[in-house]
Formats: sequence, C-alpha cells, structure tokens
Amino acid sequence: MNHHTLHDNPLLDLSGLPRFDRLLPEHVQPAIGELLASCRSLIERLASDAVAATWADFAAPLADGFEQLSRAWGIVGHVHSVNDVPAWRDAYNQMLPDVSRFYAEVGQNLQLFAKYRAIAEGSEFATLSPAQQRVVEHEVRDFRLAGAELPAASKPRFQEISEELAQLAARFSENLLDATNAFSELVTDASELAGLPDDVRQAAREAAERDGASGWKFTLHMPSYLPVMQYADSRRLRAAMYRAYATRAAEFGPAELDNTPLIRRLLELRREQAQLLGYQSFAEVSLVPKMADSVAQVLAFLRDLATRARPFAERDVADLRDFANRELGLQTMEAWDVAYVSEKLLQARYAFSEHEVRQYFTEDKVLAGLFSVIETLFEVRLRPDEAPVWHEDVRFFRIEDPAGELVGQFYLDLYARDTKRGGAWMDEAIGRRRIHQQSRASGSDDIQKPVAYLNCNFSRPVGEKDGRPRPATFTHDEVSTLFHETGHGLHHLLTQVDEPGVAGIHGVEWDAVELPSQFMENYCWEWRVLQRMSAHIDSGESLPRALFDKMLAARNFQSGMQTLRQVEFSLFDLLLHSDFDPAGECSVLELLANVRRDVAVLVPPPWHRFPNSFSHIFAGGYAAGYYSYKWAEVLSADCYGAFEEAGNPFDQSTGDRFLREILAVGGSRPAMDSFRAFRGREPQVDALLRHCGMIAA
Repeated sequence: MNHHTLHDNPLLDLSGLPRFDRLLPEHVQPAIGELLASCRSLIERLASDAVAATWADFAAPLADGFEQLSRAWGIVGHVHSVNDVPAWRDAYNQMLPDVSRFYAEVGQNLQLFAKYRAIAEGSEFATLSPAQQRVVEHEVRDFRLAGAELPAASKPRFQEISEELAQLAARFSENLLDATNAFSELVTDASELAGLPDDVRQAAREAAERDGASGWKFTLHMPSYLPVMQYADSRRLRAAMYRAYATRAAEFGPAELDNTPLIRRLLELRREQAQLLGYQSFAEVSLVPKMADSVAQVLAFLRDLATRARPFAERDVADLRDFANRELGLQTMEAWDVAYVSEKLLQARYAFSEHEVRQYFTEDKVLAGLFSVIETLFEVRLRPDEAPVWHEDVRFFRIEDPAGELVGQFYLDLYARDTKRGGAWMDEAIGRRRIHQQSRASGSDDIQKPVAYLNCNFSRPVGEKDGRPRPATFTHDEVSTLFHETGHGLHHLLTQVDEPGVAGIHGVEWDAVELPSQFMENYCWEWRVLQRMSAHIDSGESLPRALFDKMLAARNFQSGMQTLRQVEFSLFDLLLHSDFDPAGECSVLELLANVRRDVAVLVPPPWHRFPNSFSHIFAGGYAAGYYSYKWAEVLSADCYGAFEEAGNPFDQSTGDRFLREILAVGGSRPAMDSFRAFRGREPQVDALLRHCGMIAA
C-alpha cells in the first residue's frame, strides 16, 4: 500500500472528531497497523538510556503517543458495537489479537516499568502535580498487575493468556448477539396478542412484514421481549419466549454459539494469570485497583445487604404468589409468570401501567428536561451541534460554559438496531488533555476537549399521526437509563484534569465509577423535573400529579426482590473468581445454585443458563467487580442525601461542590477522598436503604 492512500486514511486523521462519514472497514488494518508500528518505535526511543526518566522527557510523550492508538482503536471498537455487520466484525477481529498483544507487551516492558519506578522514587516526584503523581502511581501498579515483574520464563505464557482472554470475551459477546438474533417467534393467531399494547403489536407486525411473513414477529431484543413477558396474556407465548431467552448461547442451541466452554476457559485462564502474579485468586487481582480492600470485606458487605433486604424480598414474593393465585387463577407461579404477575399486581395496587406512563415521555421533551437538569446543576449550556455520524438516527451536542467556551461534546445513539449490541453504555471518543506545543511562539498550551458516546437501545418511533411521524416514547425506566449514561458522560465531559491518565473516568476506581451515573437517576424522581420533562404524545399535557404519586408509591415495588437479585449476581461473580476451582468437582451452575440457596427468594428453572449471557463478567470489565453497582449505589444515594439535607435538589452550593469534589477531579485522587471532601464523612448505607423503602424515612 503506497503512502498516499495511507495518508488519506480517516482513522489516522485525529485532528478533530472521528470521520464516520469516510470510515470503511478496509481502513482498519492499515491504520491500526501503522499506529502500532509508530507506538513501538516510540517505546524503543523512550526506553533507551539516552532518555531521562522525567515527566517531560518520558511520561508525557509516551502518553501522547499511546493516546493516538487508543483513540483510533476506540473508534473501531465503537463501530464494532454499534454497527456489527460482517465486514466490521471481521475488520475488528482481524486486528484484535495484534492490539491485545501490543498492550500485553507494553505491560511487561521492564524498561518502561523501570522508568516509571525511577520517577516514582526520584526527587522530581515531589514537584509533580497531584494528578501527575497519581498517573505515575497507577502506572507502577498496572505494570505489576500486567506481569512486568514476572520471571522471564513466565512472561510469554502470561502474554498468551492476555491475548486469549481478549478473544474469548469478544467471542462470548458475539455468540450472545448471534444467539439472540437467531430466535424469533412468529405468532399467526391474533388471540395470542391479548394484553399487548398497540405499539408493541404494531412493531411486531412491521417486523414480520420486513421478513415477508404474515402475522406478528417477536424477538429476544429488549423492546420486543420485555413487553411480551410483562403484558402477554398468552402463557404459551410467555413460556416460549422465556425459555428461548433463558437458554441463549447454551448447549441447547447450535454448538458453535454455546458459551459454556468459553466460560470454563475464561475462568481457568483468569485463575492461572492471578496465580502467575502471586495472588490466590482472580478476585484478589481485581480488587487491587478498586476502592474495596479485600474479598472478605465485599462478601461481608453483600451478605449484610442480603440480610437487610431478605424480609422485604420474602414479603414481595408472598404478595406475588398470593395475587397470582387469588386474582389470576395461577396455582403455581412459574418463572415466565413473574414479570406478568408483577405488572398486574402493580396495576392493581397502584392503578397505573408502565405503558400509560410511557405516553408522557416523548423523546424531545425528555432530552429538554435532562439538559435543563444539567444546566441548572452545573451552570453549563447544552446546544445541538454538527458532526459526521455512523447512523442517521445519531444526534450530536455541545456543552458550553457560561462564557460560551466549549467544554465538551457528545453523540447520542438512542434506538435499538439488529447490528448494535444490547444494553446502554457510555464510551469515550476523545479524552481531555493538555496539548504541549513547543513550536508555538506564545508557548501556550491548548486543552483538547473531551467527547463522549452515549448509547441506548430504546424503541424507535412507530407510526404516524396527522401525516407526521410520531415521536419516540420512553418508559420511565428508559428515562432513568438515559440519565444514568449521561451521568457517566458528565464525569468524562466536565473533568478539569489535564492528564489523560486520570482525567474524567480514567483512573477512577471501578467500584466508584457508577457514582455519578446512579446519582443522576435521582432526578428522574423529582416532581419539578418530571413536570417539565413530560408531554403526552397525543394531548401534550404534562404528567399528572396523581399519576406521579402512584409512580412514587410504586418506586420501591419489589425493591427487596431486586436488591437480592443484584446481591445474587454479585456473590456468584465474586465466589466464581475467588475460591471456585474451574477444574474442580463443583460446576459453575452448582455454584450458582448454592448462592441462590443462600440468598434468592425466587429460583429459576433448572434449565435456565444465566451464566451464558452474563456478559458483564465474561465479556465486560465487571469480572469480580459486579458488586460495584451496589457499592457505588451506597455512595450515590449518600451524595444525593446532601441535596435532600439542603432541602433542594438544585441547591447551588451543593451542586458546585459535587461538580468540584466529585466530577471535576476525575481519577486524580482516591475516590474515598473525593467522597469525604464532598460529604464531610465516611459513606453510610442508610440513604440507600431509605431510598429503597427498606428503612423508615
């Protein structure tokens, strides 16, 4: 390939926003190949004895060089997750081993490690900014965890494991997506649609038409699956959908999509890697960069939460069984009845349905409400902006400070698509950092402004009214999800730290990273926010107070059951990665059964294969870290408590303090220090229990 074509490669143009308008799968290999090569030669130059182990000579230029690679590869990873068509999947997977190998090599490069250690132990260290000191400390720690101190004989094996783990994670999530897409249920008898909302029927009808079929097509994607489980009167349809969903990527389907062998392999390799590093278990390795001190501390935290939630959860289940029997004539409530019975009980007890609420949350009104919360709390302005995008549905916005200066920008990709991975997530496109420009006469430095991706999987707009397309409507849960991901986005976008290694979400302990996201969800429960954020899709009226009061009363409906479910997943994850031996007698499913015997109040059928779709821990970053959601929820509830104590969710001085002590500092100091600086004390679990209705207000 001649230099000219490489020069035109949009992945190598990092001067501004990603060039999604020009980007093609064939750009991936040459661009990432070139960036890997230039990073390798940079390492060679900086690792030599000729370069002094100082921040300016060594650490800063290394970070700059690596940033280009991580930005370009980040774009490729992003497209792989939002546009997983065969050509992009191939382009991503073709380079994944090379990129994994590169980072594994870097993690074991003793010369780089020695330079960081020299900075950490040298006289210059005291003169560095706190953020720079933290970067150096993290680097030294991460080198140790990446095997830099291993004896030479063990290093190749450690590196092999890292590469295989990256490939297994990618395979796990592709298998899950393919298995999810492989199933559909075509209903041809209209009586089986009883109970389903009109928009759900219409979406199913359109899905069938796209396949050239008559009838209604239901899939395992959330916007189709969930309403069936909640509303379909047809027990046969619910049972069929539940079984298909519960057995995805397991031994009941095509062998090549079965995640069972991958799970076993992942656990074996993680355990082997931990032992190479001199730890008892992978869980111990996982906790090194986290807030929590030890496996024992987390287990105690989870078991305490389970004990407190259990009486509430037992009451929740008794209520469900009683209602199912008395009102719905179900003598035994099966797993595929739970969501349906819950929805019916919710409607009977609080006289409203999620579907009714949904009519009030139209897309533009919700965004205006969200933006207004951000503007009021943090004294910024949000405006629509222009950028090349990867799909016509994607929107783009900018955040400005009161003087009109750019703070950051973000993409919003709200709707579900077949080629997009499930769930909702925030990712970074560009991180904040100071760009050093020696050549400038003024000698001034520029700040590179952060850019984020916010991705959700909501239902796209369906149908028309008066000849115009109707807007998308969101459930209140989806509104919460949007606020949650935006909280992550704000952590990334409102940072005031200029060192990329600890700016925004970088360097933030994994069990504290959910604090800002869960904090933002509280605003979805504030009456004055909802008034401004709602407009009925037909009448335009805002959410009635009476309906809001019912929602509020129902907010903690089944919170005991939900807490135990989170504890169950967290314990399963932690035990799987601590004292579980993948080669031992006890299987993964037996371990899960044991955990459920301890904490669960509802046990799924024996053929349920939950682990096979638990991508958080097998394909995401939550291995031995799923407990982080509950851990961070304690922190976020306690932070919101400060606004409650101030008597105003928009109290300006509390908002300023939250921005200054939590969001702006990013990972530049330990999360516990940030929490204490904001709250003036250690965290307490009471606010969380109060918000969940498990303690008197």
